[in-house]
Amino acid sequence: MKDLKGFIHEYRGAIIGGIISIVILCTGLLKLVLGLLVLAVGVFLGNYVQQNKYEVKQKLLDFINKI
Repeated sequence: MKDLKGFIHEYRGAIIGGIISIVILCTGLLKLVLGLLVLAVGVFLGNYVQQNKYEVKQKLLDFINKI
């Protein structure tokens, strides 16, 4: 019993994450979560490009030249 309590105490974050992901999959909230994730990534990338215009332009030009 002590080993079980130690296991649960050590890995409780992973257990909670697994339970939450099972609930999301079973309730159909996966589409909503994926939509919000894509939205957050888009906002982050847009902000990054706006703040670092020159570096992004240079990296794109270097990538295009490699192709």
